Amino acid sequence: MTMMNVTMRSKRFGFGRFIRQQPVAALAIGGLSIIVILAVLAPVISPYDPLASDVPHALLAPDGQHWFGTDELGRDVFSRILAAARLDLSIAVSAVAISLVAGVTVGCFCGYQGGWLDRVTGRIVDVLTAFPLFVMAMALVAVLGNSIANLIYATAIINFPFYIRIARSEVAARRNLGWVEAAHVSGTSPTRIVLMFLLPNILPTIVVQASLNLGWAILNAAGLSFLGLGIPVPTPEWGVMVANGAHFMSSGRWWLVVFPGGMLMVTILCFNLLGDGLRDLLDPRTRS
Repeated sequence: MTMMNVTMRSKRFGFGRFIRQQPVAALAIGGLSIIVILAVLAPVISPYDPLASDVPHALLAPDGQHWFGTDELGRDVFSRILAAARLDLSIAVSAVAISLVAGVTVGCFCGYQGGWLDRVTGRIVDVLTAFPLFVMAMALVAVLGNSIANLIYATAIINFPFYIRIARSEVAARRNLGWVEAAHVSGTSPTRIVLMFLLPNILPTIVVQASLNLGWAILNAAGLSFLGLGIPVPTPEWGVMVANGAHFMSSGRWWLVVFPGGMLMVTILCFNLLGDGLRDLLDPRTRS
């Protein structure tokens, strides 16, 4: 048996043991996989046009033709939920990617160099995190205007300090270790030390934070849209759908809130559970 086969079997065993020890995280991975597949295939599998109005069939309860019912304009709720999943996941991934790359870059540089720049960056991060983040996002969107791009930028900005703080503290804790000093003495450039030696060691913590931030980003986008500061109508978005459906709850049209709100809740819950599972998988202190 070759060394490669042994390694592959070891990896499969480790992942299988993780699934057995973390069934909730495995369930979250499965749920997110289904949600992502539905979002990617939304234009193909949607039974109706999510933007097409059919007023004579407005506010129909769920049945065989409209699985999740129709809204006040006769639009199919199921089709709109699929289109909203595609949009909300795109917003979350884009915002987290921007804040992760920018925050980790700044945090690693400041954490490794230290000095006055590190102290100033730390104070700026403290000031930013002192503000309620959702209120800051509201202010940014109100100033920049309602659009998908501005919603992504606002969500990225409020997540930016988290990655600076994590990368800065993790790199600062490792910059004086022996293997980092040895690389420095051997003539390795600071950029190469950060990218080749320090960054791979802090990636597990960054990945866990990113998985949690994805859920927060979706909640932030839905919350802003619920308040009328996010996605402009008639674009399908979970927060907008819940806000519109809330007006009809008193008349018994429960499906207008339950289905998009349930989809939002399940997606955020899966990301949070995934973050906990990744922490157990990637943190060597939790593995025996």
